[in-house]
Amino acid sequence: MSKRIIWTVIFCVAAGILQSAVFPKIALFKVIPDLSLCILVFAAYTNGTMTGQVSGFFSGLFLDFLSAAPLGLNCLVRTLIGALAGVFKGAFFLDIIFMPVILCSLATIIKALILFIINLFMGHTVPAYSFLSSLFWIEFGLNVVSAPFLFFLLKRFRPLAPGRS
Repeated sequence: MSKRIIWTVIFCVAAGILQSAVFPKIALFKVIPDLSLCILVFAAYTNGTMTGQVSGFFSGLFLDFLSAAPLGLNCLVRTLIGALAGVFKGAFFLDIIFMPVILCSLATIIKALILFIINLFMGHTVPAYSFLSSLFWIEFGLNVVSAPFLFFLLKRFRPLAPGRS
């Protein structure tokens, strides 16, 4: 299990670096997909709640250092999403298109809801999504479109695959 957590965190960190360094140069309306969220959802769904929580915490901690968000914000959001995605381990067949789309779309909406709730309590120190904003829906669409490709590639990487019994 620890090997899967380490690989998940490595992939999330690499995706976070891509998101912060490369993607802003080619962004559509200055919106980029949250690839590290989709990677976390894949790892949590295929390996369970504990892998999702721990991977979400450590990848979120690294993303906190990359972003201007308050320290611990991404840790909290990604730990909760990793735990929720891990609950569904083995509940559904992971097909090539529909489940990645559903899982990543739900994760994007849950991320926006968590940030909205935290914004209610913390004020404007925490950035929140507006569900009426086109920027949120563009990010949602980019996450949904990139999810099947990411899941396809991640399924091929053996250290992230669940153990065979």
